[in-house]
Amino acid sequence: MKQRPIWNAHVAGTALGLALLLTFVLTGHGLGASGTPTAIAAVTSNTVAPAATQANGYLGAMVQGGNNPLNSWINWEVLGVLLGALLAAWWSGRMRLRVEGPPKARTPGRLALALAGGILSGFGARVSAGCTSGLGLSGSATLATAGFVFLIGFFGAGLATGLLTRRMWK
Repeated sequence: MKQRPIWNAHVAGTALGLALLLTFVLTGHGLGASGTPTAIAAVTSNTVAPAATQANGYLGAMVQGGNNPLNSWINWEVLGVLLGALLAAWWSGRMRLRVEGPPKARTPGRLALALAGGILSGFGARVSAGCTSGLGLSGSATLATAGFVFLIGFFGAGLATGLLTRRMWK
């Protein structure tokens, strides 16, 4: 299949802004994603060790009273993003499996960097009560100070990490 051009950044940004606005209007809350891994962890933990999960101050509230955190809107949103990304990759002719990263880094190093970055980002998302889409995008859209502080910190950390990893594999 021939590759189609990717979207213009201004068009994509406008579409994302409109999707965020529509989400606020229709559901009363913004976009987010970091709640899905937490919901999966809560359900898995409750299946394996229910007493320990319910006694846990963090996960216990999610499963309290037989509540299933997988019924939350955020999980459907993440599923839609996954399916939309797969459809867009297929439609554009860019569907292929590859591991991105610093050009001189081998695949295990790239995967290790991705895992470390994912763990740190996930931890930061839980500590700050939101991920880049939940706290950064939705928080900033509502002019919340925390959203702007988070985005500045996230981009600053990303820039520093990018410069550091670039020098490591030069």
